[in-house]
Amino acid sequence: MKFKFENLIIWQKAMDYGENIFELSNHFPKDETYNLTSQIRRAGDSIALNISEGSIGQSNPEFKRFMGMAIRSLAEVVTCLHKARRRNYLSVNEFEEHYDFAYNLMNMMVSFKSKIK
Repeated sequence: MKFKFENLIIWQKAMDYGENIFELSNHFPKDETYNLTSQIRRAGDSIALNISEGSIGQSNPEFKRFMGMAIRSLAEVVTCLHKARRRNYLSVNEFEEHYDFAYNLMNMMVSFKSKIK
């Protein structure tokens, strides 16, 4: 791997999560294509995108700012998961699986952000 962000476990997990969210949203109804489906996909992709963007040639305060944006994108995904569950697009098990992954990733990201000097 040539870019330093590719070695970050939080980036690797965010990449996996974005793909999992994309696959999950493939099962949302067609009338959600331009609403919830688009929103959850964009938020899911934004997590890894912000981590990588913040890590390149930026000052540490800038990296912290981008990590904050990545954390907010993850929170947005969680809210979309709640919306999808309320609309019965997800089973309880699907919701819990993706929620738990998000919770663990959030803890890792907050801890990582706090260590940026």
